[in-house]
Amino acid sequence: METNDYKVRLEIFEGPLDLLLYLIKKDEVDIHSISIEHITRQYLDYINTFKLLNIDLASEFIVMAANLMYLKSRTLLPRAEQPPEEDAEDDDPRWELIRQLIEYKKFKDAAGFLSLRELEQEGRFAHQPDTVEAPVETPPTLAEVSIFDLIRAFQNVLKRFEESHDFGDIIDDRYTVSDKIDLLMRNFQPGEARRFEELFQSATTKAEVIVTFLALLELMKLNQFVVRQSDLLGDIVIERRGIHAVAALETGED
Repeated sequence: METNDYKVRLEIFEGPLDLLLYLIKKDEVDIHSISIEHITRQYLDYINTFKLLNIDLASEFIVMAANLMYLKSRTLLPRAEQPPEEDAEDDDPRWELIRQLIEYKKFKDAAGFLSLRELEQEGRFAHQPDTVEAPVETPPTLAEVSIFDLIRAFQNVLKRFEESHDFGDIIDDRYTVSDKIDLLMRNFQPGEARRFEELFQSATTKAEVIVTFLALLELMKLNQFVVRQSDLLGDIVIERRGIHAVAALETGED
C-alpha cells in the first residue's frame, strides 16, 4: 500500500482551539481546570494520527503543539525555577491559553446562536399557506459531525486492532484507496447504514485499516457517504446517500 502517494485534503474549518475545546468537552472538565500534561498528550495523539493519515494540517496546529509542549515543560518545573515571562500577568503558565480558549468559546457560541436564529427566520413567512406540512426531521449530517469525532473513532478502531492482532506474521496487503472506494460502493446499497466499526471487521492488517478510513473520507468529500451521530461522543453511523440525494447535491438543489 502506497499511502505516501495519497494526501488527504479535507476542508477542516476547525482550528487548534477547536480541537482543544473538543478535548475539554470530551473529558467533561472545566476550562479553568485543564491539565496541561493531559491535554498536551491528547492533542499530540491527534496530530500524530493526522500525520499517519497524511492529512494536510494548517501551520497553526503545529504552532499550538509547540506552545503546549512549552507550557507542559514550564508546569513540570518548580515555580521558583520557572523562567520569567515579560508579558505574564499571572504566575500560572496556563493562564494565557485558558484566556484564549474562553474568548474563542464566547465567539463560537455566539456564532452558533446567530446561525440558529437565521434558520428560524428562514422558516417564517408573512403569509402562511392554507395547509402547512410538518417538516420532515432529518438526522444530523456531516456538517454536525466534527472531523475530530471521526479521528477519535478511527483511533479507537486502530487501538483495538493492534491489541487483537499479532504483527509477527506479515500479510501481503495490496489494497489501495481506490480499491477500497470501489469495495465500499459495492458493499453499501443506496440508503444503507452501518456502524463505523463494522467497516473494519474484515481488515487483516493495520495498513488496510488506514486505507479503509482514507477511502471513507474521500467518499464523504464526494458526497457519496454521510456521517450520523445521535449524541455527543456517541456511536458514529456511516450511510451511503440515496440516489436521489446524490443527484440533488450534484445539481445544487436543496
